[in-house]
Amino acid sequence: MRLVLLALSVLAALTMNDAAAAGGQTTHTVLKFSDLKGWPEDDHGHALEVFKSTCMDMRTPEWLPLCALAQDQTNARTFFELFFRPVLIEDGTPALFTGYFEPELNGSRHRSGRFRYPIYSLPAEAKDGQWYSRADIEGQSLLAGRGLEIAWVDDPVDVFFLQIQGSGRIRLTDGSVVRVGYAGANGHEYRSIGQELVRRGVFQAHQVSAWVIRNWVKSNPAEGEGLLRHNPSFVFFRIVNNVPAERGPLGAMNRSVTDMRTVAVDPAFVPLGAPVWVEKGGRRAFRRLMVAQDTGSAIKGAQRADIFFGTGHKAGLRAGEVRDPGRMIVLMPIQQAYARAEGQDQ
Repeated sequence: MRLVLLALSVLAALTMNDAAAAGGQTTHTVLKFSDLKGWPEDDHGHALEVFKSTCMDMRTPEWLPLCALAQDQTNARTFFELFFRPVLIEDGTPALFTGYFEPELNGSRHRSGRFRYPIYSLPAEAKDGQWYSRADIEGQSLLAGRGLEIAWVDDPVDVFFLQIQGSGRIRLTDGSVVRVGYAGANGHEYRSIGQELVRRGVFQAHQVSAWVIRNWVKSNPAEGEGLLRHNPSFVFFRIVNNVPAERGPLGAMNRSVTDMRTVAVDPAFVPLGAPVWVEKGGRRAFRRLMVAQDTGSAIKGAQRADIFFGTGHKAGLRAGEVRDPGRMIVLMPIQQAYARAEGQDQ
């Protein structure tokens, strides 16, 4: 898995308990494509290209032949309808869709009055087991002066959210851009600072979002520092040089993810690399064929999914708005689909 916190939705991670812990018995229901709302109107060709970008890494006999067939398809919709069957997987927990994104930070290669918050690479002593907490690392300056700084940025909240998302881009003062990805963590469990603000009576649960937290920390710098350190988890990064600037960050399959076509799922229920039909409700509802190319520690359950919205501030705003109901249906190879459904009756 690419990272422990890689696909955490900012809103879900900061404000709520995990709403998708598996509930009751898992069921598999084979549907017809006519049961998928909006199926005929989607851009199946775009979805097929995304599927092809990771299907070669699905090393099972059910998927490898389909990946080979996908390479030469000219009619994407026909391909999916001929070789797959939609399977609704349920575990007794209602569907929950959230969003994630790749942050873009302002930074410098050197510390200055403006750029004084470091992005650290992984120290050798933190590679195995539990290490010091965030409060220890920052409060005691345990990493200072060791040459572990990848870059310096201008906002401590940006550093915090970068650690939640697990990857991002740093736009440097010389005009260059450094892309960073997850390298490791200190072994402490994530603790929600959104929930902490609610516990303190600062906000009600429905008021909390990443942007509300950002503004509160900026308006209350002394208390804000303590709030960020309420979360003992600390994430370290590495420079990612092998991903072109126009491509998305690396997902759990070590391939670039695609905005509005990649979804993070729980691989205990949904095979990584599988096409999934998303019927997201809420204020900005949509129906779309996506691909399960990512995972995340907050993404647990058969109907739990995190939608990748892209890179930068606007993508972050859109991702942060999402906490919606709906339905997710997995497209499985025909034999596998019916085997799953029949197996639950035995």
